[in-house]
Amino acid sequence: MTQDIICFSHLRWNFVYQRPQHLMNLLARGSRVFFIEEPIFNADAGSHYFDAFEDPLAGVNIIVPHLAPGSTQKDIVSHQQDIMADLLQRYNIRNYISWYYSPMAWTFSHMLKPVYTVYDCMDELSAFLFAPPELKTNEHALLDHADTVFTGGRSLYAAKKDLHDNIHCFPSSIDKDHFHSARNLQDDPEDQRDIPHPRIGFYGVIDERLNIALLDEVSAARPSWQFVLVGPVVKIDPATLPQRPNIHYLGPKRYEELPGYLSGWDIAMMPFALNASTQFISPTKTPEYLAGGKPVISPSITDVVAPYGELGLVFIADTSAEFITVTEDILLTGIPKGWLSRVDNFLSGQSWQQTVSEMAAIIDEGIKEKKGLMLKKQKSYV
Repeated sequence: MTQDIICFSHLRWNFVYQRPQHLMNLLARGSRVFFIEEPIFNADAGSHYFDAFEDPLAGVNIIVPHLAPGSTQKDIVSHQQDIMADLLQRYNIRNYISWYYSPMAWTFSHMLKPVYTVYDCMDELSAFLFAPPELKTNEHALLDHADTVFTGGRSLYAAKKDLHDNIHCFPSSIDKDHFHSARNLQDDPEDQRDIPHPRIGFYGVIDERLNIALLDEVSAARPSWQFVLVGPVVKIDPATLPQRPNIHYLGPKRYEELPGYLSGWDIAMMPFALNASTQFISPTKTPEYLAGGKPVISPSITDVVAPYGELGLVFIADTSAEFITVTEDILLTGIPKGWLSRVDNFLSGQSWQQTVSEMAAIIDEGIKEKKGLMLKKQKSYV
């Protein structure tokens, strides 16, 4: 791929490091990448502009639109269209791919003329808390215009496969070297150092997907177990989270810091609720925890059960009683013989670089086919 990439994201670049950051970071090695964040409403009345800065490590250009508070929906769309036109001119962006994570961006970007359009559907965003009601309408429009669609997991692929004729499943992948370092016991981060063992840890966004009741019940039933949660609290009131001496909320951490926390845990957990917001998730932390060599406990999330649970790589527990039973067994007997070898064998063929290479091959072939069709159409008019 030699084209510039304009990426429309619902996640901010400096938020939790997730799929968009992994992929855009790698794509920026061969293309100019412009990462368009959602607008911030802090501009003077009647004005709009954008900030641009480059991530010095990733080489990605981060674009932050600024709009005036109280802008009408019509103005929000119009001003973002102005910003996009200014962006194209300022950076001389002509030969580019439009890459969508947020269907809501379609409202102001549909007038663009990319050589190719990608919809990387990493989550069923319409099921998330506070999702705008018009999200599904915009997603249908995006699906109608996208040249190819990628999905972030198997269940999401099954749900979307009949909505587009060029759709491909790319489940969450892994930066193995980064998380493999957790297998070598590291010095505990300062805010985790004095927490006793056994430690059962989680890192990620703490939001409506968290099973608050399970965390509360298990921490109450086993006060000697220490529950460590690393990550920002968003969309929910922090006061609703269970507060006990053995629950430790350590706040958001940089991606570079995560192996250090993971290294000091005895067990990694994914305490997700089974609800509409988790129906199609494919947690990136699943292979990350495993790469770190930690036993993982998860509820029966579809994309965790298959393949991880079915292969015996992840322990499945839906209720508090099941969680306690599984944890006690791990703490008493350790992980099964051969488990780590099977983990390494499973992860051996996975990497974000491999994912990017396969995606790029699909896109390059698609661009080639589009050019061929255009040339054939032009000849038919001669």
